[in-house]
Amino acid sequence: MRKTATVTACTAFSLLAAVGAWAHCDSLGGPLIPEAKAALEKGDVTPALKWVKKADEAQVKAAFAKAVKVRAQGPDARSLADQYFLETLVRLHRAGEGAPFTGIKDEPADPVAAMLDKALADGSAEEMIAEFQAHLAAAVREKFRRAMEARKRKDASVKEGREFVEAYVVYTHYLEALHAAIAAAGGEPHGH
Repeated sequence: MRKTATVTACTAFSLLAAVGAWAHCDSLGGPLIPEAKAALEKGDVTPALKWVKKADEAQVKAAFAKAVKVRAQGPDARSLADQYFLETLVRLHRAGEGAPFTGIKDEPADPVAAMLDKALADGSAEEMIAEFQAHLAAAVREKFRRAMEARKRKDASVKEGREFVEAYVVYTHYLEALHAAIAAAGGEPHGH
């Protein structure tokens, strides 16, 4: 059961990562920006450096030094300096993920990202795994149900046959993608 839960979670994470669902580090509600703001308040860039590749450290340190210097010139300068540093840090972080920088978002965190962060904060993955298992089970059952229903009518007409093929393709591609994600995450489903 525990292996199945781990494989299910890995599968879901891999699929979500593949479609960019974790792109919340450019959001005010994500984990990066609060840490970067705290670094600015403390005058210590070190906590922010973990968010970028080693090759980008010098650029982050330079942006931080400029921001700290300008922040001392008043509230307006402080706001501009903070924005400059945050945008530099987020841009370099996103580049390190192979993702474009499209600005800092002031929107609620994606529900999946919020759930992932909550699991880390709580120190337990069990609730998150249960959520993913339930979601994956429902998705697989629905795709299976549609394919089975369409299969019953597949020979009634060309139109019905095409509806079966469409449902079959969705069903098989979804499960093949799940299998590929499991294999890519280092786990093999039972029987393979």
